[in-house]
Amino acid sequence: MIREICKDLAVLATPSTPLSEEDDLSVIQDLKDTLAAHREKCVGLAGNMIGVLKNVIVFIDEEGFIRAMVNPVIVKKSEPYDTEEGCLSLEEGERPCKRYNRINVEYLSEDFKKRKKSYKGFVAEIIQHEVDHLSGIII
Repeated sequence: MIREICKDLAVLATPSTPLSEEDDLSVIQDLKDTLAAHREKCVGLAGNMIGVLKNVIVFIDEEGFIRAMVNPVIVKKSEPYDTEEGCLSLEEGERPCKRYNRINVEYLSEDFKKRKKSYKGFVAEIIQHEVDHLSGIII
C-alpha cells in the first residue's frame, strides 16, 4: 500500500526499534510500494518516513531493483567525502553531509535471513542516508 510521506520532524528525529518476525511485516511492502510511487524523485525510504518507527529500509540498487534491508547496521566504512543530499521528508532542498564511498552492511533479508554485503558509490550513499533515518538523524 502506498503510504503518505511523514514530514513531522519529531517523528523523523525519533530513533527506530528493531523489526522482528512478530511485527506487522506489511511495512516492508508498504515501503516498496511507496518508493515505487515516488521513484522519479526518490531512491530510498526508511520506516519512519512512512510513520513506522521500525528498523527497515528500502532502496534502489545498482540494477534498478527495489531492495529491502531489515535491521541494517553499517559495520565498516571507508573513503569519506562531503556531499549534499535532499530528502522526500524535507522541503528545504539539499543539505551538506559526510558520506563514505564504500560500506559493509549486516542486515536481515525480507525472510529474516542474515546477510552481509558491500556497497560502493551512489547506492552506498543511499543506504547511509536511510540508516541515518533509523537513528533519528535528519540531514
